Amino acid sequence: MGKLILTRHGQSVWNAENRFTGWVDVDLSDKGVSEAEKAGELIKNLNINIDVSFTSYLKRAIKTLTVILQKNNLELKFNTSWEINERHYGSLTGLNKTETKNKIGEEQFKKYRRSWNISPPAMSDNDKNKSLFSPLNSSIPIGMIPFTESLEDTFNRVIPYYEKQIKVHLTENKNVLISAHGNSLRALCKYLFKISDTKINELEIPTGNPLIIEFDDKMKILEFHYLDKNRSKEIFFNQ
Repeated sequence: MGKLILTRHGQSVWNAENRFTGWVDVDLSDKGVSEAEKAGELIKNLNINIDVSFTSYLKRAIKTLTVILQKNNLELKFNTSWEINERHYGSLTGLNKTETKNKIGEEQFKKYRRSWNISPPAMSDNDKNKSLFSPLNSSIPIGMIPFTESLEDTFNRVIPYYEKQIKVHLTENKNVLISAHGNSLRALCKYLFKISDTKINELEIPTGNPLIIEFDDKMKILEFHYLDKNRSKEIFFNQ
């Protein structure tokens, strides 16, 4: 089986400002560019081919992937899909996280941010942040763009895309790189590592730190680790 490399985009401008970003198409911060460059170097040190790459419609993930491919002297050829976009944060989009927690209380804040099946209030049709969405959204089928999402909602679009479009390359012994987002990758990790609905709220995905996963011939996970051990986070397996 091929190897799967999951990389959350480098720090974005709104990550640095501690704001809920979701589907808003913000760029990488200077630190985020550096994280992407480091990720590219770490992947290059593996001395393996990257055969197929996937990313979302959002420039912070696309730019991270582009930097990684350039660091590995690879052609800038990759697949983009809205299905692996970040989770849509609804009316929380653009708000400062600390200010929001102080306003609604820590318990409700945690439910909106980390729970499995609780969505924030929906974004209104006239929300100013909608103008900051990716222009690539115009290709999404009518009625498919959400107004808010839980992690479960995100899971329900990420996993069918993985099963139909990504997994086949792994079974063909191709190495696959995905540059995506904290919550779309949390959703995928929940599926791959069989993480429970309650335990998933503890899973964090660090920015710009590739996670490499190896499978046996039945697509069961054999081994996994972050390439930058100093910035790794715990992965829960069958918990």
